[in-house]
This record gives sequence, structure tokens and C-alpha cells, in this order.
Amino acid sequence: MQQLKNDRYLRALLKQPVDVTPVWMMRQAGRYLPEYKATRAEAGDFMSLCKNPELACEVTLQPLRRFPLDAAILFSDILTIPDAMGQGLYFETGEGPRFKKVIESASDVAKLPVPDPEDELKYVMDAVRTIRKGLNGDVPLIGFSGSPWTLATYMVEGGSSKAFTKIKKMAFADPNALHALLDKLADSVILYLNAQIAAGAQSVMIFDTWGGVLSPRDYKLFSLQYMHKIVDGLTRENEGRKVPVTLFTKNGGMWLESIAATGCDAVGLDWTIDIAEAKARIGDKVALQGNMDPSMLYAPPARIEEEVAIILDGFGEGSGHVFNLGHGIHLDVPPEHAGVFVDAVHRLSAPYHKA
Repeated sequence: MQQLKNDRYLRALLKQPVDVTPVWMMRQAGRYLPEYKATRAEAGDFMSLCKNPELACEVTLQPLRRFPLDAAILFSDILTIPDAMGQGLYFETGEGPRFKKVIESASDVAKLPVPDPEDELKYVMDAVRTIRKGLNGDVPLIGFSGSPWTLATYMVEGGSSKAFTKIKKMAFADPNALHALLDKLADSVILYLNAQIAAGAQSVMIFDTWGGVLSPRDYKLFSLQYMHKIVDGLTRENEGRKVPVTLFTKNGGMWLESIAATGCDAVGLDWTIDIAEAKARIGDKVALQGNMDPSMLYAPPARIEEEVAIILDGFGEGSGHVFNLGHGIHLDVPPEHAGVFVDAVHRLSAPYHKA
């Protein structure tokens, strides 16, 4: 087993003692960094960057050269699985992801293959292997996937959506078709994440970006039960170490107890819930990740530090907190503000971890 020089991120997820609160940022490898923009230009476009293991490794490592982050996250996209199912992913300038094929019926679902992660998605596994080598044991590598519900929204809507009318029409008018799709996606995610773990990911995260558009009953029916199935199917130990699993539902504050009951190790929080409240509700069961509003990084450095202090105080003493933004870092945030954020978390959290 490769010894990690800094394993505080993994230790915090397992609620083991740490010296300071670990921190990383969703989308930490991304468009707010000029060096990322240069590498993406070299690749030609976003998917070409994802599918080039060397360049995917380069952009994964870029933020770690700038900031003392406690984890690296695989550079990829949540829509790799639908693309590998033959949906034809492409990106429209200013409009985000689109699919050439759209799922409209049970017969469309029946035709979808379950992708082989070491075949159709081998470029992702090659990226994981390349990044692990590049990290050289400095910090752990996080693998990830979209949740079945979130992937299904893009596959049925054909891209991003504001009202989610097509997928909700399927949910309520043809629920059997949607459940068949979600079940197939859950099977695909289990294979995909287990392959990432086998390739070297030391922790995995499931992003349920659109779970918060569902009613409480429908969230459990169409989103949570499939994430629970994935958690049950994951490899939880590799290389002689536990592989922690984090579930993140944006706007999921209503359902924290149900999310924690899946058997995951950590629950990701967006900024719409107070971390002290989240800790009171589920902090004895799981670790918490979050939860500063990404827009706070537009603020002056003193205000960023103040917000970090407020969130640290909200969580309080002891391990079990991974500091993060409540969602991805915005593309026009000054990189030096991200640096202020990371440094503030480490500096201000030390008193909360005195033995």
C-alpha cells in the first residue's frame, strides 16, 4: 500500500482525529484557473480534455500546485456514463451539455447497454491511474459519478432543464419506464465507481445535483433508493484502507436523516442549511462535507475568512468535517480568493482539533 503523506481528508470522512479540518473545492480543477484554460485550449474542447488521460491528470494537479488542498478530484464529467451508453454527448456554447439521442420510452431504455468501465469508459480509468501516479502519495484521489436520477434528467430532457417537465412526465405517466432507466443507471454507476476504486480512487462521491427538484416522497422513490443501491454495491476497502463514500444532494437539507441512513460515510451539504443544525441531526452517524456559498469567494479576503470562521464554529470541535463549498467554484472567482479560503480553513480550524 502506498503511504499517503497527507491523509486528513480520508481520516475526517471516517471521523478519525485530524490536526486541522481538511479542505477541497468542487470544480477545483476548472475555468477559474488560467492554466486550466490553456490546457483546455490545447485539448481542443472539453470532452477531448476528459478523454486524454495525460491532460486530465495535468488539470487535476493544477490546483494542488497553487493551494495546499487536502484531496484531488478526478477531472471528468458526470455525463460520461450516458455518453458511453450511446447517447451522443456534446456541448453547446453557452448552453451546457446536450445529447443527440433522448430517452422517451421504455423501449428506448431497453436498448441502452450497461457500459464496461474498462472498455467504453477506459479513458476515465486510465485518467485515474495516471493521476494516482502523478500525485505520488501527496493527497488522496476522489472518484465520482452522477446519481441515477441526475443522469436520467439529462438523458430524458436532452440536456439541462429549468422545469424538468419531461422527466417528471415520465415519472408520473410512465413510472415503470423511469424505474427501469434508474435501475440500469444504478448498475452502471456501481460498475463505474468500483472500477475507479480498482484503478486507484481512494474515496468516491455521488453527485445528486437535481434531487432537490423532487417532492419528499418522490425524492426517496426516484433518487435516494437508487443511491442506496449503489452504496450497498460499492467496494468499501482497497489497498488495505477503507474507501469512504460521500452522497451529495443539492437542496437536500430536508432529507439528511434519510441520506445518512443509506450507509454512506459522509453527507455533502449545500449552503442552504446551517452546518450546526446538520451536525445536530446526523453528525453522530456520518461525517459532513461543506458548506460555504461558492459566491462568498467574490467577497473581500476578510469577509471570506469571517465566513470560514462562522462555519467552523458551527461545526464545533472534533473530526468529521471536510470543508468545501456548497457547490462548484464559479468560473470568474479570482484564484487568489480561493487561496485565502483554503489557508483560512487550515489556520482557523487548528483550535477545534486539540486533543
